[in-house]
This record gives sequence, structure tokens and C-alpha cells, in this order.
Amino acid sequence: MGDEGGHEGDVMATSRFLLGGVASALLLTGGVFLWKGYSQIAAEDVVPAPPPRLAALPVAGPDAPKRGAAPPALPAAKAESREERRFNRYDRDRNERISRVEMMATRSAAFRKLDKNGDNLLSFEEWAAATSDRFAGAAADKSGDLTRAEFATTAPKPAAKPKCRC
Repeated sequence: MGDEGGHEGDVMATSRFLLGGVASALLLTGGVFLWKGYSQIAAEDVVPAPPPRLAALPVAGPDAPKRGAAPPALPAAKAESREERRFNRYDRDRNERISRVEMMATRSAAFRKLDKNGDNLLSFEEWAAATSDRFAGAAADKSGDLTRAEFATTAPKPAAKPKCRC
């Protein structure tokens, strides 16, 4: 009989354990359902704010009186000459003068022409022979900068047009 009481105690302990596990699972499930229910109710209670109303702008009728004179016409933009556009392309800092650095910054095609041996490197001789002489010749006042008038003398010569359309 002593063994039967011990066996009965084990069964009771096991059933209590299982009953506690089932009760915990039910409480957890019930908590999840309550949480979900409250979150849906809270989401339904939130009413989006209406968009702000824009006041309608008044529109003048065809018989409406005119107020004041018509605004003055805007002055027409001055058309730049070809030389002015070319000068402005080089004058990066817009100080109305082209420095040597500004002149050479955009001259990749000129670089290829100066590189006589095609090694993508300019020797001092290649550089000095063409660039410095041309810039010094254009800067008549020897200031180290080109004015608009001085820059105009550096314009490339137009290519000769063929005599026939062959």
C-alpha cells in the first residue's frame, strides 16, 4: 500500500503540472486575444484629420474695374556675341578676367594638340613652345590676365571652306 500512495502522489504531481501548463497556455492565449482586440479598437477610434481647406481665390469678372496701370514690360535680355560666350566659358570665377589657370582648365583638346609625341605627357618644351608664347602674345599689357579685348585676339581661325561641295 505504501507504493500505491507514492504512485498516486506522482500522478497527482504530474496532473497538477499538466493542469498548470494548460492554465498558463489558456491565460497566454486569452491575453493575446485581448491585446489584439484592444489594438483594433484603438485603430478604429483614430479618425484621420480632415485636410486643410484652401480658401477659394476671388476671380474678377469681365466687367471688373482695372486697378492701376499695366506693369512695365521687362527689358529684353542682351544677346551675347559669339566672343562674349566664348570668353564667359573660360572666365570661371566671373571676375571679367581670365587667369592662366582658367584658360588651361578646359583645354583638353588643346592638350592633345600640344602633345606632339602622343605620350599623354607634355614635356616642358612642348608646353612652353605653344602655350606660353600664345598667352604672352595675347596679354598685351603683360598683367598675367587677359581682358575681353585681349582674349578676342586668341580666337581660333575659321577653317577654310571647300570651294566645291564634292
